[in-house]
Amino acid sequence: MRDVLLQLSGISAIVVALIHGWLGETKVFARATIEPPRVRTLIRAVWQAGTVAWIGGGVLLLMAPTMMSEPARHWIVATLAIVYAVAAAGNFIALRGRHFGWIALGAVVAMAVAGY
Repeated sequence: MRDVLLQLSGISAIVVALIHGWLGETKVFARATIEPPRVRTLIRAVWQAGTVAWIGGGVLLLMAPTMMSEPARHWIVATLAIVYAVAAAGNFIALRGRHFGWIALGAVVAMAVAGY
C-alpha cells in the first residue's frame, strides 16, 4: 500500500506541476504587463523552471518504489516532501488560502509521507 501511495504522490505532483505551468501561461502572464520584454521572458522562464522541477520531483516519487535502495527511497521522499511542503506554505501565505494550490501540494506531501 505504501508503494501505491508513493506512486499516487508522484502522479499528483506531475499533474499539479502541469496545472501550475498552464495557469501561469493562460492566467498570469496573459494579463501581466512586465517591462522590459526581456524581464518578462526571464520571469516566464523562472516560472516554468519551477514547473519542470516539480515534474522531475514527481517522476522521482513515482519511480522510488522500483528502486532497490531503501535509503534512496527515504531521501527522495524526505527531500521532496520538504520541497512540496514549502511550496504549499508559500502558496497558502501569498494567496491567503484562496487558491487550491496549497491543498493540492499538501495532498502530494501527505501521500508521499504516508508512502515513506
